[in-house]
Amino acid sequence: MTVRRPIAIIACTMIASLAATPSYAGPAQPKLEAQIAALKAKTVARAAAGRTPLEALTPPQRLAAPPVVWRVPGALTQFKDCATCPQMVVIPAGEFTMGSPPSEQGAETQHRVTIASPFAVGKFEITFDEWGACVKDGGCDGYRPDDQSWGRGKRPVIDISWEKAKAYVSWLGRKTGKPYRLLSEAEWEFAARAGTTTAFSTGGSLSPRAANYDGSEDGSGPSEVNRKKTMPVGSFPANGFGLHDMHGNVAEWVEDCWHDDYTAAAPTDGSAWVEGNCGGRVMRGGSWEDSAVELRSAARLGEFKDQSSYADGFRIARGL
Repeated sequence: MTVRRPIAIIACTMIASLAATPSYAGPAQPKLEAQIAALKAKTVARAAAGRTPLEALTPPQRLAAPPVVWRVPGALTQFKDCATCPQMVVIPAGEFTMGSPPSEQGAETQHRVTIASPFAVGKFEITFDEWGACVKDGGCDGYRPDDQSWGRGKRPVIDISWEKAKAYVSWLGRKTGKPYRLLSEAEWEFAARAGTTTAFSTGGSLSPRAANYDGSEDGSGPSEVNRKKTMPVGSFPANGFGLHDMHGNVAEWVEDCWHDDYTAAAPTDGSAWVEGNCGGRVMRGGSWEDSAVELRSAARLGEFKDQSSYADGFRIARGL
């Protein structure tokens, strides 16, 4: 078993180194697709109006501008594509400053990102139950990860590599006929921040009452401050977009290739950065074994795409 690598370690190491017919088509699908179409059409109008004042700003002014969220009142907010599919939350389009200020002391250069269209994100991290449904249906390479004797069910699935996470979204896409995928790093941060600009979606600090992480000063536990294991998804309050466990529980794989920091080559449209050495991929959100600094909305970790640990899981996205 390998433990995921923090930024500095993986950076040094890496330098050295046909869609099947959907099996579910419930009666609600035509209505759902109509709701999605209406949401997208209304978002186009709101985004066009919202971009006008932003485009009048100088680049430094725009970088310093607060985030904007182009939410459509009364529009679709949550849905499921099948009875056993993950619950999805609709994330509105918007624009925000990705990365962290020098005061956070992170290697996350700030840059402005515009996400022009709404997309859907799993309300929770993928659970053992959901992974088991994939395996039972002949997907996910038949892989049955260990639960470390913590329990399965609604706990987030662990010991998942980036490649295994990709196997799950491929299976779910075949099952539903919908464009399931991993989030991009920019989408993940936009969703985690939920309109905030602070280190955490909860503000400038984080409490063990709000997330599952190592909140102790000396690593002691298990206790309510340092539980030393995963918790069932949804055990802590959701953020402003209705997503649970964006901070902590398990570190979440995203689509992007690993880069030491953002450069001018980083996408500004919310898409994944998949250029360069893609043997390593990005993880976000931190985990139950990490300190608060690694759970910041801007914090980044990296790991080789074929490796995993008992702190590694994932969350999914779906195009609309």
